[in-house]
Amino acid sequence: MADRNTSMREALRSALHEEMVRDDRVFVMGEEVGRWDGTHKVTRGFLEEFGERRVRDTPISEMVIAGAAVGAAMAGLRPVAEIMTINFAFLAMDAIVNLAAKVHYMFNGQFKAPLVIRTATGWGNQATATHSHSPEPVFAHFPGLYVACPGTPYDAKGMLKAAIRDENPVLFTESIALYSKPGVVPDDPDFLLPIGKSDLKRKGRDVTIVTFARGLEWSMEAADILAKDGIECEIVDLRWLRPLDLDIVFESFKKTNRCVVVEECLPHFSVGSEIAAQIQEHMFDYMDAPVKRVSAMDVPLPYARDIELMALPDTQKVVQAVREVL
Repeated sequence: MADRNTSMREALRSALHEEMVRDDRVFVMGEEVGRWDGTHKVTRGFLEEFGERRVRDTPISEMVIAGAAVGAAMAGLRPVAEIMTINFAFLAMDAIVNLAAKVHYMFNGQFKAPLVIRTATGWGNQATATHSHSPEPVFAHFPGLYVACPGTPYDAKGMLKAAIRDENPVLFTESIALYSKPGVVPDDPDFLLPIGKSDLKRKGRDVTIVTFARGLEWSMEAADILAKDGIECEIVDLRWLRPLDLDIVFESFKKTNRCVVVEECLPHFSVGSEIAAQIQEHMFDYMDAPVKRVSAMDVPLPYARDIELMALPDTQKVVQAVREVL
């Protein structure tokens, strides 16, 4: 099979289409996924091809969407439920973290909930404070729920296909800012990426940058800038917050002895907090400097464009953090 250059949006669409063709238990549901082609156009053309039985427009109720998806999964189907943005997932918290994440455990393995909840995430674009969250660490807090955070079209396709086939519930987050970003994607219906495995995106010797989702873009740009001054960054893309794979992080840290964590989330109780704690606990003898964190500022995101950008991470903030840790 040949590779092709495409956007993350099209990579996700391809993954979902291939899995619906492969397995007739897979169906999509959510607000405007059918007649409107999905808010972010990932399900474009699906209603015409698969029909109303497998492409279901729902009422505007996230609790109903997630709750019905859990029930369908327990009954033997493979629902892929779309929640328009992760801001609205707060309305479905009970179904996601109290039902989907726990049903297998609570019923001693008699039931399972193999479902995927796709949702767009991320700050910015003047969507204001109540529509600009990146709360992936909140959901990763709960055992039983997998949390996916792809940063490239290649990863998005392989991770989504694996999530749909898995027996566990998956919250699949898609950074709004990355939907249009291009990348090479395998045109192969059997292409899968393992669940819960980090990936080494760039080799280096001076500092380890740990990141995921949109943070990968900032980190790669920063590494290019720093390389001009002879600073070589090694970049580890977590890809999954649950299961969290730190093996590559630890191996890289043994070599570089320094770490910067880059994320779009808020700073407190964050992925950066967790990575810093894990490195301190397991890699203390290798530490030559404190772990540095780059995140959004600890404020509700402002509306004014200049102040909004000031509150967000960016490439230059990553460059500055690396220089400080060195």
